Amino acid sequence: MKKLTTLLLSLSCFISFGQTPSLQKSTPLQTATANEAGISQARLDKIDQMLKDAVQQDQVPGAVALIAKDGKIVFHEAYGMADNKAKKSMEKNTIFRIASQTKAITSTAVMMLWEEGKFRLDDPISKYIPEFKDPQILDSYSILNDTYTTLPAKNEITIRHLLTHTSGLGYGVIDGDERFKKIYKKAGITDLFTTEDISIESSVKKLAQLPLHHNPGDAYVYSEGLDVLGYFIEVISGVAFDEFLRTRIFDPLGMDDTWFYLPKDKHDRLVTVQQINDGKWEKYPNTFYDTDYPKKGAQKFFSGGAGLSSTAKDYATFLQMYLNGGELNGTRILSRTTIESMMQNQSKDFFGDGTRHYGLAFGVVTPKGVAAGGWGSNGTFDWGGYFNTQYFADPEEKVIGILMKQTQGKVNDETGWKFRQMVFASIDD
Repeated sequence: MKKLTTLLLSLSCFISFGQTPSLQKSTPLQTATANEAGISQARLDKIDQMLKDAVQQDQVPGAVALIAKDGKIVFHEAYGMADNKAKKSMEKNTIFRIASQTKAITSTAVMMLWEEGKFRLDDPISKYIPEFKDPQILDSYSILNDTYTTLPAKNEITIRHLLTHTSGLGYGVIDGDERFKKIYKKAGITDLFTTEDISIESSVKKLAQLPLHHNPGDAYVYSEGLDVLGYFIEVISGVAFDEFLRTRIFDPLGMDDTWFYLPKDKHDRLVTVQQINDGKWEKYPNTFYDTDYPKKGAQKFFSGGAGLSSTAKDYATFLQMYLNGGELNGTRILSRTTIESMMQNQSKDFFGDGTRHYGLAFGVVTPKGVAAGGWGSNGTFDWGGYFNTQYFADPEEKVIGILMKQTQGKVNDETGWKFRQMVFASIDD
């Protein structure tokens, strides 16, 4: 009984410290008419027609779109089919695999612990996960027998490097370098999703033994850095990563439909991943992963880079917290000053064209991006996911746009850029 009491007290302290009250007390997302929020209804109608046309023309099998301004949802519609073969219509509360949209949530969790003084961003990750000590860079690779040589890296991987995809780690099966695809596969690294009985701890510790693309900090290479940070969160907090997100972010914000693995009563709301074949939409086949991973298998791998599923409204709630400066409904998740730091350029213009830089959780639009048109105001932050989901949030205009689809394979889909461009063109105040 004494042990149980101690455990409950520890959990209580963990939760209460994690969610602090705020003087700001903004309301949860509300609904409003377009006119009340300073949006043109006539232009929202054009967005509605564009998405209807995209489904009719088989650009996408279905979609859910949400637009919010000033904390008010002015547009939330579902289109087409969640599963064409089963003749299951898309609904507003359909749950989508958000894949890399998970990264911003993981980064948020990291920064919550940073605010508690648990570590410095430029601490070496080996301080907390010793397996990363003395990293090596790939020097030569033999395609004849899949062997390689390495050279010592000039410096250690830091937490900042992992947040910004500058660590030198690769991304296995979706890596742009075929050598790393083979190295990761041979080592048994779990990429993105799995139904197998694997923990993030075991996968990350294997990853720590593999060579890097480059010296940490020297370049931007999209990577499994956020998966490493998922395990890092477990090390720092002392609780499982999924539990940390549930108690520290999802429950306080009311994100009841966001999960690594869906409760059984939500299984029927999960959209089917579809591909088009001979003019017909059908379920995407199993490849290196089973597309039903959110509701089957061992359900033990909590991928900080790609594992979550969610709804358009839940993700809009998460973004609204950011637009509010880190607070929602009287609960503070992050400080406004922390968010301001997170949005600064951390990537040394590794995006190349200068229209965006990379912060500590998002791609961020620059003045050059504003000049290009259709991207939003300076400081608009965004990202997307492997299964064709995307979002953006403009802190100047207080606008959120979310477009959820669920496809794989080659598609002739132009809804992404059209939606974003048309959302900003609809602002009427």
